[in-house]
Amino acid sequence: MAQTNHTSSYYAASANPTPERPPLQGSHETDVCIIGAGYTGVSTALFLLEKGFKVTILEAARVGFGASGRNGGQIVNSYSRDIDVIERSVGAKQAKLLGDMAFEGARIIRERVARYNIDCDLKDGGVFAAVTAKQMQHLEAQKALWERYGHTQLELMDTRRIREVVDTDAYLGGMLDMSGGHIHPLNLVLGEAAAVESLGGVIHEQSRVIRVVQGARPVVHTEQGQVTADFVVVAGNAYLGGLIPQLEAKSMPCGTQVITTEPLGDALAQSLLPQDYCVEDCNYLLDYYRLSADKRLIFGGGVVYGARDPANVEALVRPNMLKTFPQLKDVKIDYAWTGNFLLTLSRLPQVGRLDNNIYYSQGCSGHGVTYTHLAGKILAEAIHGQSERFDAFATLPHYPFPGGRLFRVPFTAMGALYYKMRDRMGW
Repeated sequence: MAQTNHTSSYYAASANPTPERPPLQGSHETDVCIIGAGYTGVSTALFLLEKGFKVTILEAARVGFGASGRNGGQIVNSYSRDIDVIERSVGAKQAKLLGDMAFEGARIIRERVARYNIDCDLKDGGVFAAVTAKQMQHLEAQKALWERYGHTQLELMDTRRIREVVDTDAYLGGMLDMSGGHIHPLNLVLGEAAAVESLGGVIHEQSRVIRVVQGARPVVHTEQGQVTADFVVVAGNAYLGGLIPQLEAKSMPCGTQVITTEPLGDALAQSLLPQDYCVEDCNYLLDYYRLSADKRLIFGGGVVYGARDPANVEALVRPNMLKTFPQLKDVKIDYAWTGNFLLTLSRLPQVGRLDNNIYYSQGCSGHGVTYTHLAGKILAEAIHGQSERFDAFATLPHYPFPGGRLFRVPFTAMGALYYKMRDRMGW
């Protein structure tokens, strides 16, 4: 059988040693079968194992092959649409539950890193950078909103202050969130997978699921084996590949691109980001960046709707890097890659059940590092019989993309172009 390995990224090149897990073969039984060994899958598995469940994870490629091993590595709180949007669309009780959970994912990541001694270069501090006066006003409102939900590790920064944490004249100001931060994303999921196995969980790589037979005890089939379970968790996100047709209509895979420079050396790296915080700007099509442990700049941004792989990632991203840091004009790019995330029309995650014993969570819409860790907890709670927090997500309204599958990409791209123009005009 052909092996599917990690993409040629900086993360794969600098990953901690990890064993290759054998493909599923033959028939097996378990309490919970999880499809996908990314953050959602391994987070769910850890919470279930800690509750005493027997868990098997089936992964089509390698642990962390998808977005969990390719993302910008930034710990960003809340959701892709913030709590104020949720407050306007749902009742007070549901909004309170979702608002109280908006900062939990970051705490879960730190707890996992500490409990299981995961080596993933965890650093504290994340900056939201305002390009326009309107964006600065939004950050002021966001700070007040988050503080209303008890999140107080925030500092508004004027132009002078933001220049102390990032060496560019691109920003008018910003907001520092000290409960944000950054990690080596692939090493985080690899460490969590090792924790799953330390608790007795089983992970099979190179085990693409080809069908799920629903019933009182669903049966999950791969090419070489099958798993019968009391519960199934679908955690494939943008890499699910049409396995569950019911989950496709209200979501769309999108690609984002990342480049990594050669090592910059201590002096240049510290001049760019003296406190080693990660940064994302406040544009609709945002740029995000941070330093790696070996002093490279990891810079990402842009969206390719429909998840096409661009012919030249560096050509798309490097101009934005140089616009922010013109002092890097002679720096070589060592790595460039793309990865997919799953977008929903509401920009809020989709959570639910199929046939009462098949659970799913998908559609992080670019905000997945923290949300997926929270998702693992609420999925495990629901399977354990405590569904209040799960139901708060499951009852959020979701709608299909305009134009259906044929036209969702051009329609969404047109909408993104409009917002990109707004960013440039400062509206």
